Amino acid sequence: MAVYSITHHQRLDNYVVVQLLTTSDIEVGQSVTLAGLGHGMNGTHTVVALPAYLFIGVSEEGDLRTDPAYIIPNQVMVYDAGDDVERSAVIPNGTLTYAPVCTWITATDVEDWLGIGTATALDQAFLTQCAAASSQFCYRRRAEANYFDSLTTAPNSAVKLGTIQYAGALYRSRGSIGDSFASFDGMGNSAYTGLSAMVKQLLGIDRPGCA
Repeated sequence: MAVYSITHHQRLDNYVVVQLLTTSDIEVGQSVTLAGLGHGMNGTHTVVALPAYLFIGVSEEGDLRTDPAYIIPNQVMVYDAGDDVERSAVIPNGTLTYAPVCTWITATDVEDWLGIGTATALDQAFLTQCAAASSQFCYRRRAEANYFDSLTTAPNSAVKLGTIQYAGALYRSRGSIGDSFASFDGMGNSAYTGLSAMVKQLLGIDRPGCA
């Protein structure tokens, strides 16, 4: 979850535009929560646009219009019906909360990689949880390495395979204690290969996306 400071806000023709203090990786269609604004703007909204210029209203045809003479960075637009509010500073700053949800892989992807079918509904539920956890974890690790990826589609087949392999490792470690796979072998547990060197290579997180 990320929380951004809101420095300015406006509402025009039932569209609210807020300006963030810093850049973000928010995309159109994602859900954000606004707080500390007043004028009925607070609440959870869906992002409809990321305008780079001053928003000047909606045309008769329903198109969103902006003025290219006024460049305003880090803007986020949502639909929120209400009275018009002129663009003004938010003092003290409001907040925009954004909790990205990554969906790079599914339980079916992991099941195919494991080469086995799930025996019960509980197994299937846990496999789904592993796929979701791996997608979220791998997205975060790549973001920490300065990669800017889509939340819905893996950037390439290598990253997708690495995410699937990590999910498979999470599934296989079910019931284990510590950092190794569960095993009935009297000689001890098998080696853990979760975030292995191969997975790191596939995800590209050994090397930052930019210097």
